[in-house]
Amino acid sequence: MMCWAAMTSSSILWIIVPLLASLVKCQRQVVDLTHACSIDTLYWPGVPRFNFTILERREVDNHWLESNWFSTSEHGGTHLDAPSHFYRGHPRVHQIPPERLVGPGVVIDITSQAASNPDYQVQLSDITAWELAHGRIPLGSVVMMNSNWGSRYPNRSLVFNTNTTEDPSTFRYPGWHVATVNWLATNRQVIIIGVDTPSTDFGRTPNFAVHQTLGRHNVSGLENIANLDKLPPRGMTVFVGVAKILDGSGGPARVFAMMDEPKTPCSCPRTQQPRFRQERRPRPIQSGSSRNLQLTYIGFVGLLVLYNVQF
Repeated sequence: MMCWAAMTSSSILWIIVPLLASLVKCQRQVVDLTHACSIDTLYWPGVPRFNFTILERREVDNHWLESNWFSTSEHGGTHLDAPSHFYRGHPRVHQIPPERLVGPGVVIDITSQAASNPDYQVQLSDITAWELAHGRIPLGSVVMMNSNWGSRYPNRSLVFNTNTTEDPSTFRYPGWHVATVNWLATNRQVIIIGVDTPSTDFGRTPNFAVHQTLGRHNVSGLENIANLDKLPPRGMTVFVGVAKILDGSGGPARVFAMMDEPKTPCSCPRTQQPRFRQERRPRPIQSGSSRNLQLTYIGFVGLLVLYNVQF
């Protein structure tokens, strides 16, 4: 401790500056995967549209007050389908355990297939090719189809891919093949299947077979996901903050992906690292702990500065 007390102000800065720079570099990226709820939110034909009413937006007793009222269908915009949506007796949205709303993110890119065939359904061969390139899909994953359909949102004609947007029989957009979903639920125990289109089933589905299969396996469906083009194939954790509606068959959701921490150290160059930091290197941290580590580092340096000033 006496040797630390003898440190000069310049040596303290020598520690602090690279440390703070490394913390900035270590900040993990978070990608919002949610389309905003608004009057442009897309719903299935026959469903009431989004309603937003301003109740208060004014000065009150020397402070500002805002309050609004809104109404929405469970199944519109970026939203989650509970297993009960298409399977009687299976969990409703308030019964989905929170651990089944968070999981490793996997993105299956079918943009080229969808560009040439709007009726494309994700095949088992797509999963095989993905695993050959990126490794086995982790158990308990959130597996999302990227068809680049999100770039069409919220243009109703472009998303449903028809000029008769009130007639579902004319809809044409990609989705999942029922055999693929059944395999993922059985062999990879996925917790959520997602799409950047209005439905986990492809547009011309005759019977919503994917919805039924998801419900049977107690797998939730995530629809109208945004910004999938900003995600890598893997290396992230996806969080699905669905509204907890009692007895609901689904609900609007705020969805985001947090990139995994880099596998290599992101601190200052090794030749500049203080000796005591090398000797007391923290244990590898799990996903979600980076902020706690940052606060520990900052608190430690703060105590060091105070000690130096005191002596």
